[in-house]
Amino acid sequence: MTQYGKLIISRHGESEWNLLGKWTGWTDVNLTDKGKEDTRQLGKFLRDQEINMVYVSTLKRTHQTLDALMEGAGSPLRSSDALVVKSAALNERDYGDLTGKNKWEVKEEIGEEAFNGIRRGWDYPVPGGETLKDVYTRVVPYFEIEILPHLQVGETVLVVAHGNTIRALMKYLDQIPDGEIGKVEMPFGQLLEYKFTPDSGLPADKKVHVAKIEQPHA
Repeated sequence: MTQYGKLIISRHGESEWNLLGKWTGWTDVNLTDKGKEDTRQLGKFLRDQEINMVYVSTLKRTHQTLDALMEGAGSPLRSSDALVVKSAALNERDYGDLTGKNKWEVKEEIGEEAFNGIRRGWDYPVPGGETLKDVYTRVVPYFEIEILPHLQVGETVLVVAHGNTIRALMKYLDQIPDGEIGKVEMPFGQLLEYKFTPDSGLPADKKVHVAKIEQPHA
């Protein structure tokens, strides 16, 4: 019988700057109370999971999300021996000069086309910041080197990251063309679950688990 590796991906919950509609990027802000509670609801999908490895970014909103997921799953998530690895490779996209600015005010200033290019485009430049393509070039090699080997031997790995790092991973895992990535989002309140066969570099199956929450501003 084939032993599948399982990759579970969660976006962090609503942060203080999500609530304010600000581009957060590498700014290290906390989750809101709503973000924590929504994440606890999402954690129920992780009950009875045997998690071998956990990967988070270096930003505290992913650490707080992991704590809330564990609470929702019935701490300690049956994974008290799991190794939690923090890596800047999983950090959110650097928004450069836009960091801290209100998204909707910027949209009024630059127009919808440029706004959508910045927010969802593949290689749309941001002064002093990263494109999604730049994020892809740091996230995917890290996944291939550090995370994939665990999946290929049948382990279960939980990754808690950010909207754009997850979009970059989804582009790779779901084989999404450059021109289609603008349509791809990772909403709050979802868990992605990918299954891997031994020695496979790409998933054999995918599920999406959705918690019933009110969507905050992304």
